[in-house]
Amino acid sequence: MSDANIPQRRRDDEQPTGIDELLERVRARYARVEAREAFEAARAGQALLVDIRYAALRERDGLIPGALVVERNELEWRLDPRGSHRLPEATSHDVRAIVICNEGYASSLAAASLHQLGLHRATDLVGGFQAWKAAGLPVTS
Repeated sequence: MSDANIPQRRRDDEQPTGIDELLERVRARYARVEAREAFEAARAGQALLVDIRYAALRERDGLIPGALVVERNELEWRLDPRGSHRLPEATSHDVRAIVICNEGYASSLAAASLHQLGLHRATDLVGGFQAWKAAGLPVTS
């Protein structure tokens, strides 16, 4: 294991990173997509929509037709094309996965995690499922 993989102790004069700063940093690394763009990309077969919302939100608000439902705690295992627990849709590191959470916060961190696995086209939906629904895009119960 290289030193780069060993967590480093924070110096006393360093401030911890806050969640808002972390979100800003990870979002700067890739282009996020709006609801209509995600819909069009999925419809054209150019993107895989991945819903990471927990069951209670899916039951309350519905589902995006055609989206894969992958619990957040399983995401990396299911989308890693080299992983033993991958989904059939996880065919390569070139898959364009658009991660969707409820409001577009957790999905940003999830997309950043997918980038660390080499899924360089991973992104997330600005505003999450709520933006999808507000745009009048298809939802099933």
